[in-house]
Amino acid sequence: MNVTFKQLKLFKALADTGSVTAAARIMHITQPTASMQLKELASAVGRPLFEIIAKKIYLTALGNELAATAWRVSSEWECFEQHVAGINGLTKGNLKIAVVSTAKYFIPKMLGSFCEKYPDIDIALEVLNRDGVIKRLEQNMDDMYIMSMPPLNIEIEDEVFMPNPLVIIAAKHHKLSNKKSIELNELKNERFILRELGSGTRTASAIEFKKKKFEPNIRLELGSNESIKQSVAAGLGLGLVSMHALNDYPYLENISILSINDFPIHSSWHIVTSTGKKLSPIAKIFHDHLLTEAKNLMIT
Repeated sequence: MNVTFKQLKLFKALADTGSVTAAARIMHITQPTASMQLKELASAVGRPLFEIIAKKIYLTALGNELAATAWRVSSEWECFEQHVAGINGLTKGNLKIAVVSTAKYFIPKMLGSFCEKYPDIDIALEVLNRDGVIKRLEQNMDDMYIMSMPPLNIEIEDEVFMPNPLVIIAAKHHKLSNKKSIELNELKNERFILRELGSGTRTASAIEFKKKKFEPNIRLELGSNESIKQSVAAGLGLGLVSMHALNDYPYLENISILSINDFPIHSSWHIVTSTGKKLSPIAKIFHDHLLTEAKNLMIT
């Protein structure tokens, strides 16, 4: 089978973007040239790699296998390039990270200090909900993943690096805002505003509520912490969020953290990679940077 490295990179770009035109742009070639190379690649493999339905590209089963292979080859090559750069006393290359949405409250600070030390490193950051991050993890699309509730059905390397305490918040004028000791059952008649199903915060809270035999009366399910905080401040109900989501929050003067007994919920932030994945030299540096910076952002 005569397949070139450039063809593999092109097919990886096609799988990443779902567009021949976008893949051609990434590879700095024309669209006709990209189409011709993809046709040659399929001919070399001997089977269709993708099909076009209603102007949308769908990879075949074999195409998905080839895309996974292309991702692995590309990752190994980047590791080699970074290793050579390290030998030559240089630190440059690419770093790809996917994080769940709540991590956006601290990851930019960690990336900022990292970029100050290593300005020649290009960083691609994906901020998604938990399901989106897990999908990228399954496809091995990034160097590492940051989440609070790693999946149990995928073989992964999982390292806890920072606490992620979850608290219940209320509007400042709520009748329980100034109470010092609150039993969870006192909230049985309260309306709750929670994250959407599948989010790490919702999953962790569901596990804890089940342990305590408490069923929240849910008024709203929202897709962002910002929406929850604003809804709580407006008096629409109680919310449950990460303490990290309350840092430097302009509405804190309108929100109180309730003093619930046996709270906060003790969740954690995890660094996750696929089992057996070899971290690139740059990814290793960033991994160590995360551990160091986490000490400065520790919330208990």
